[in-house]
Amino acid sequence: QVQLVESGGGFVHSGGSLRLSCVASGAAAFSTWVMDWYRQAPGKQRELVARIFDDGQTAYRDLAKDRFTISRDNAKKTLFLQMNSLQPEDTAVYYCHRDRPIPTYWGQGTQVTVSS
Repeated sequence: QVQLVESGGGFVHSGGSLRLSCVASGAAAFSTWVMDWYRQAPGKQRELVARIFDDGQTAYRDLAKDRFTISRDNAKKTLFLQMNSLQPEDTAVYYCHRDRPIPTYWGQGTQVTVSS
């Protein structure tokens, strides 16, 4: 019943910005969910980029902390990732993820490509 659908990926040049969205369905209790953004670059493991808790507190990877902002709109049951100052090393498929409650869920991902 739970479904996560990402959007907002695309192609940008170095220094550009993108805003990713993840719309949750089957999410009557969305405001209580702990939500994440992950990314996976070609040939690399999937890695956690940012997390937002049910109380609104956030956590980031060190390299994302100054450039990325995770947020949520509980009324719209939507998760966001604002990405600024993008660099080629940010190129990856970005995934929306529900961490809590169990079981977890993944979106299908949205491609972000940053050219040098």
